[in-house]
Amino acid sequence: MYRTLCPELAALERVIELGAAHLHTRVVQRVALAGGVSLPIYAIELGSRHPNAPVVGYFGGVHGLERIGTEVVIAYLHTLVRRLQWDSTLHQQLADVRMVFMPIVNPGGMALRTRANPQGVDLMRNAPVQALDPVPFLVGGQRISPHLPWYQGLSGAPMEPENQALCGVVNDLLGQCQFALTVDCHSGFGTRDRLWFPFAHKREPMAHLAELQALKAIFEQTHSYHRYVIEPQSLQYLAHGDVWDHLYLQSLQRPGQVFLPLTLEMGSWLWVKKNPRQLFSRHGIFNPLIQHRQQRVLRQHQSLLDFLARATSSCQRWLPTPVQRATLHDQALQAWY
Repeated sequence: MYRTLCPELAALERVIELGAAHLHTRVVQRVALAGGVSLPIYAIELGSRHPNAPVVGYFGGVHGLERIGTEVVIAYLHTLVRRLQWDSTLHQQLADVRMVFMPIVNPGGMALRTRANPQGVDLMRNAPVQALDPVPFLVGGQRISPHLPWYQGLSGAPMEPENQALCGVVNDLLGQCQFALTVDCHSGFGTRDRLWFPFAHKREPMAHLAELQALKAIFEQTHSYHRYVIEPQSLQYLAHGDVWDHLYLQSLQRPGQVFLPLTLEMGSWLWVKKNPRQLFSRHGIFNPLIQHRQQRVLRQHQSLLDFLARATSSCQRWLPTPVQRATLHDQALQAWY
């Protein structure tokens, strides 16, 4: 029954079945819906099992309405599974890196066609991190009512089960590794595709700004014509309860670890501009409704996701030395702050 409610979940399970020989798959949480239906949250691992191996993670479906983020992650996982049947270079790469996928963090919201989870909580406003400066009314997170968007949940309550599952997977994978990189795929902000990095709760720069600047440099050197705007989220707006801010702050308690969490915000207003009728559909505001546009979106982000895997497996070749960090940090401050 749940496959009818959430076809993306059925698509993910087909990919899991196809790649069963290579994938380590587990259900990290189940989400209950009315009528006795429960939906699984899958975490899928691929590649090295060494505890010190660098980690790259791909996440989607945190907001149930933003189905295109889930579809982008599933499409990339499907590509990897197919390549494993013939691509020896991919096998060599996977010997040096661990990959993790959580394409549908919020299956309940996806099944119910809502941004929030079934309890009405926005998972990206639910972590125990409060903004240090004023946030936009409602958009930055609110505790007025779960019937309004951007609801944070009750003050002092534990994080929602979906976020606990997400944080558990990330913290388990970070473990003893020295380098980790994640991307969380969303849609719905402007007409440009944006790559955001922490912080969302304050305007000060993150501790690993030099490493982020180095990553940006190698991306631009090898993707000269990319159309991503790379920036801290705080340049756009501040928000309470950002789960990636929470996870990044936790990572700072592990000496020597570099964790770079990114958020891909696909510019859904461009799809609306090309097809204004999408404004009359909640689904259409956040997703391309015309098939050829959906296929184009699924194609165009694959090179970014593949770059992140390659950058992670080769991180020792581009991470800045102590001497380089000061220069890169100053360049980033000049560019963004």
